[in-house]
Amino acid sequence: MKQALVYKKVDNKKIQCKTCSQFCLIGLNEFGLCGVKKNIDGELYSLNYGKIIAENIDPIEKKPLCEFMPGTKTYSIASAGCNFECANCQNWQISQSPKINKVIPGQEIPPEEIIKKTISSNCPSISYTYTEPTISVEFFLEIMKLARKNNLKNIWVTNGFMSQETLKSIIPFLDAVNVDLKSFDNGFYEKYCQGKLYPILENLKEMRKNNIWIEITTLIIPELTDNKKMLKKLALFIKTELGENTPWHISRFFPEISWKLRKLPYTPLKTIEKIEQIGLECGLRHIYKGNI
Repeated sequence: MKQALVYKKVDNKKIQCKTCSQFCLIGLNEFGLCGVKKNIDGELYSLNYGKIIAENIDPIEKKPLCEFMPGTKTYSIASAGCNFECANCQNWQISQSPKINKVIPGQEIPPEEIIKKTISSNCPSISYTYTEPTISVEFFLEIMKLARKNNLKNIWVTNGFMSQETLKSIIPFLDAVNVDLKSFDNGFYEKYCQGKLYPILENLKEMRKNNIWIEITTLIIPELTDNKKMLKKLALFIKTELGENTPWHISRFFPEISWKLRKLPYTPLKTIEKIEQIGLECGLRHIYKGNI
């Protein structure tokens, strides 16, 4: 447990968390939407600090990052919790576990130990992945600073919904991101993720401005995120705001591993191919078809 990095006190011992763009208003002894930020005696604490729920050595292409240090391995870590509640989540057992089980699982590992493990595994980078790294910024920022001192690259696999304060704190130590741009429809974010689109777009532009390597992933969910007009807008945003050489990963949906969308069909391969063509027509030069 550690005091949260960014928050504001309001009346009657309530706290506004400023870790992400949910900006949760948290009453005394209550939790934020992420399930790991708690108001204790009028101060905000991160209860998943120092706890690792998943730890693996992965090919960097699995993040997916296909044009940042290709062919290398990355030391992948995660802490429990998430600031979204995506119906399609494939890691819901760990991302949602603090809310479902009312406990914060994980093995306690100090930042220095993560660095040692990364180096001994001959991994040139650390990936903060599997769940949303934003809500673990207190812990992960300490690791990122040590990684930079040890010439290791820092990679975030994120929904991009962090606050501007959090983004500013990590940018000096962040080398690459894969941002899950789920849709270009705010209604989808509100209904299926408990989030909003606009902050993600602004954060992406800020990352590009600060020369962070960006790759985008969009999961193509039948009936929900396969609308061709919407995807054309998304592709044009990537081209216009992030650049034509920004890799776009378009991935097939598999219902059996999703949290709440198990009655939907698989994404047809033909749909992926048609969306690839939309991206090419919009001027994107590096499109990767995932889960095929």
